[in-house]
Amino acid sequence: MTKARAFGFTVAAVCLLAPGLPASISAAAEEPKAQAGQPSHGEPEISSQGWSFTGPLGTFDNAQLQRGYQVYKEVCSNCHSMRLLSYRNLGEKGGPEFPPEAVEALAGQVQVTDGPNDKGEMYQRPARPSDRLRSPFPNPEAARAGNNGALPPDLSVIGKARPGGPDYIYALLTGYHAPPAGFQLAPGMYYNAAFPGNQIAMPPPLSDGIVSYGDGTKPTVDNYARDVSAYLMWAAEPKLEERHEIGARVMVFLIVFAVIMFLAKRVVWARLHEHTAPSV
Repeated sequence: MTKARAFGFTVAAVCLLAPGLPASISAAAEEPKAQAGQPSHGEPEISSQGWSFTGPLGTFDNAQLQRGYQVYKEVCSNCHSMRLLSYRNLGEKGGPEFPPEAVEALAGQVQVTDGPNDKGEMYQRPARPSDRLRSPFPNPEAARAGNNGALPPDLSVIGKARPGGPDYIYALLTGYHAPPAGFQLAPGMYYNAAFPGNQIAMPPPLSDGIVSYGDGTKPTVDNYARDVSAYLMWAAEPKLEERHEIGARVMVFLIVFAVIMFLAKRVVWARLHEHTAPSV
């Protein structure tokens, strides 16, 4: 008996002993196709945006970063902290590059807790450029109590901590919509097309006209989202421009070095060929 005939008898025997098996196999094969044809909820919708800082030679737009800090200060800082950032960083090269007097003015608008003084008491004073950005809550417990149990994440490195970086932040801030038909929202949650699961505890933070720009930029949700996304990306990678500049110099050096090595190789081997050339 050949192997083909033996295999056929085996399959037939299995089908006779388990008559429902072929139908089960067929149903299992069709199930993924049926699932693929159904609309799936919970998948984040994130599209790539055009940013000035992407690419090997990308740089930040200083004006955009300044506007982004304004959006963070007037909107985001009510709930989110940036514990790793100091006011003096706002004036550093490669960032918003606020003038020194503007940095001092921005810091002086904030009251921070310091001390103890000679009496052993803590006191309030205007912030200095060396101080960290003030957090809206003194501790995580207070933050949860003020946000219905949800803990707002620190935004110091959020631009690198989330897949997609600034694309994700922009999509999240502009992703608030009415839920599709049949989608069940949990109590106290909001529908967001970019958030995993499409349910988020944070209310829509942005609306047209909520922040007044001084440079003539239109006060729209789209511009707010783009500006604060760029600002948060800079906060997460403040040395990006310096890294790009060093990388460009290294590439130029390697190209020049490769050309020199190629020419040197031709000169050296040309001499060797002259010495080893057979005489006629």
